[in-house]
Amino acid sequence: MLAAEPFSILDTFGKINDAIDVNAVIADEIVSCALSSFDLSLHPKADSERDWRDAATQNDIAKAHSTIRQLYRDWSDEGLPERQACYRPVLADLNRAFEINERRHVNVLVPGAGLGRLVFEICSAGFTVEGNEISWHQLLTSSWILNQTKCAEQYSLFPFALQFTNLISRDHQLHRVQIPDIHPGTSLIQASDCNPQPGEMNMTAADFVAYYSSPTQHSRFNAVVTVFFIDTAPNIVRYIETVKNCLKVGGLWINLGPLHWHFDSREPGTPSLTRQKSDKAKTDASTDEHGSFELSNEELFLLMEKMGFRIEEHEISSQSAGYVQNPHSMLQDTFRVSHWMARNTK
Repeated sequence: MLAAEPFSILDTFGKINDAIDVNAVIADEIVSCALSSFDLSLHPKADSERDWRDAATQNDIAKAHSTIRQLYRDWSDEGLPERQACYRPVLADLNRAFEINERRHVNVLVPGAGLGRLVFEICSAGFTVEGNEISWHQLLTSSWILNQTKCAEQYSLFPFALQFTNLISRDHQLHRVQIPDIHPGTSLIQASDCNPQPGEMNMTAADFVAYYSSPTQHSRFNAVVTVFFIDTAPNIVRYIETVKNCLKVGGLWINLGPLHWHFDSREPGTPSLTRQKSDKAKTDASTDEHGSFELSNEELFLLMEKMGFRIEEHEISSQSAGYVQNPHSMLQDTFRVSHWMARNTK
């Protein structure tokens, strides 16, 4: 019955397989870029020290799937509404806090930088910015799209090819987007004649707490920007301590995001949200706590003030923000985000 008119589920599976093959082109490009970066062969000798191949775990597959979908959020035209809801407010905060002629000397840290779009946008606004990420899947993908793509809209992507539920139309599952929406290198070159000129950017591959709580990172940054990040902490005290260590006295901590605490073991079932940032926190040895706790927004502010921060601005957004959300889905998982700016006072 399902293989005949008025529709054929077999034909649908064929189209989905084709979409997966298109996405695999991107995955192959990322792998090729990664192997070249580490001077590894695509076909190493078996059992040699440089044989990187192994069977993918379910966790690996989930991370790869999540990373492919985040390309939609960060690097497609269709992801612009999510970026505007999350990146535009913090960029406005930075631009308001620092004069144009001083931005190149303003060092900004972006923990949980993901696929690097926010880092790129802050750099484009004239700041010197450092992104931090622990997920190799996201680090390799951000390196590929920032450094190896040749033009805008070079690759086709089917971000929702594996989403089979809450579909109004099969066309929504098979919706194609093009990435990147802009070519990063060309955009920075074109902006070099503007005022401000683009700043500098780099990425660190490290655990946020372990790396930025060290004495070598003390008072390095004028601003720390966290977007959809702080709720990845099993112990938010550790995150606050780390920000305080690497942020200069008088420096700004700008945040936007929910408090969807990823380590809340009391939450029943599996979240339907596609946010996968918690997987990097779960593999983070430095945040391997014996227990976790979940604060309200008010409690978080009280804790921050006790630890030496002054909350200067705060709002609970009246507009909802999604995270890799299919805009045509019958299920819309969105957040009312907490947007605030705090100053390190001592």
